[in-house]
Amino acid sequence: MKYLFYISKFYSIPIVQPLMEYLDASKVNDYVIMVSRKVNQRLKDENIWQDKDIITTVQEGKEFNPDYCLSPGNYVDFRLPGLKVEIFHGIGIEKESHYEIRHFFDVYLTSGPIVTERFNKLQQRYGYFLVKETGWPKMDYIMSYPHEKIREKFNFPAYKKIILYAPTFSDKLQSADELLPVIPGIINADEIWIIKFHEFMDKKIIESIENSGNENIKIVDTYDITPYLYIADVMVSDTSSVIYEFMALDKPVITYRTSSRTDKGIDIQNPVELRTALDRTFADPGEYSALRKGHLSEVNPYLDGMIAQRVVYTLDSIMINNEIPEKKKPLNLFRKLRILFHEKFRRGHLK
Repeated sequence: MKYLFYISKFYSIPIVQPLMEYLDASKVNDYVIMVSRKVNQRLKDENIWQDKDIITTVQEGKEFNPDYCLSPGNYVDFRLPGLKVEIFHGIGIEKESHYEIRHFFDVYLTSGPIVTERFNKLQQRYGYFLVKETGWPKMDYIMSYPHEKIREKFNFPAYKKIILYAPTFSDKLQSADELLPVIPGIINADEIWIIKFHEFMDKKIIESIENSGNENIKIVDTYDITPYLYIADVMVSDTSSVIYEFMALDKPVITYRTSSRTDKGIDIQNPVELRTALDRTFADPGEYSALRKGHLSEVNPYLDGMIAQRVVYTLDSIMINNEIPEKKKPLNLFRKLRILFHEKFRRGHLK
């Protein structure tokens, strides 16, 4: 089988990395990575994937002629050959956009039972795509990440308490506007706060904390939050899907007005409650452990390091058994025109 990975955002690297590593190890599959010119330049600047086959144009994709185009995002170029596969950019199960059918994909590879159930209902409604539960590929990357002496490698003292604050950027769900003003005033001397903003976060919000002058705050700008998941003792967030990535390590979370599954950790309703919630969490990190595991069993139960293998086996079986429904996708003209517009007028952008 031939695979094309359709990468429009730099943070997709850890999502597809396990899949490529599995294909490399199998030595029987062929793949290319299609990226925007902007992403390609950053790959060169940071010396990432320079030993891989990277393409930047639809014509190159057509010449490669993949059996499958896998996208960790909401879109994939309709002009590319092969079956289009959605592998998702996160486990944003609380966000309705996670379940929006944009009529690009032939296959949805879901993370766990609760997501599969929603997509099965959508499949019954639309009828032209398949839904297969495999787990989210980035979980393989997280669970196998080399974390021995990780604090030492990243220059974080072993004796410090580390809080990772990773808010979402969505206007309706983000917490940064309300939590950032209180954070500098509640930091204890024996704590370090790591703040990881989403790349789409409002720049004014980022500047507000950058100018605080607090030496116990470290802002990280990286496509890969994984090492900081291992470094941190507790995560503070809102409704970001990164919460579930942290929970996979059985570590405690504090959420701010999270939209659902409020018992996956302490959920506060007012910024002034944050310090008390932190003290309670440090006193008993395992308080919500059973509930965390229960939620993960529904959201992404596959922590066995075999999701990439499961994805490849699933896609192989679809092709071998000719499982794709005969019903055609909708014309989807407006979204297709958007892709053509971005290519012509915003060169370097994959949608």
